[in-house]
Amino acid sequence: MLPTPKKYFVTSGAAEGSSCLNAFDNALLAARIGNINIIRVSSILPPGTEYDPELLLPPGSLVPTAYGSTVSDVPGELIAAAVGVGISQESFGVIMEYSGKCGAAQAQEKIEGMIKEAFGRRGMEVVEIKMSAVEHRVQKIGCVMAAVPLWY
Repeated sequence: MLPTPKKYFVTSGAAEGSSCLNAFDNALLAARIGNINIIRVSSILPPGTEYDPELLLPPGSLVPTAYGSTVSDVPGELIAAAVGVGISQESFGVIMEYSGKCGAAQAQEKIEGMIKEAFGRRGMEVVEIKMSAVEHRVQKIGCVMAAVPLWY
């Protein structure tokens, strides 16, 4: 059984690369999570998890991470990614991620709407939202990503 994470932060990054994978790797580096092994998880923030925006993750660590990303090789295209954490008073939180062909403001609006819907469906009240978003105008091959790494 895996331990339950106790800390998290929200982050986002954008970058170019010589290939789609290099662009993704460079976006991870821009978001401060390029030297870890991200394990994609779904969207629940454990109860009592502490927000730590300065959290340093040990290189090579296996890190549960909720994230969204988009890669494009269409020069001039605007791409964006956003992630948000909705926090409740009662219990756990909900993480939502979005990426697509839009600007950061539109991605943030989508995140806010998704968090409100998720909380409404659960009969919970959102007391705070922490969000990170990024947009990028593709030059050759670009990537945007937004993530919530969870740590112990």
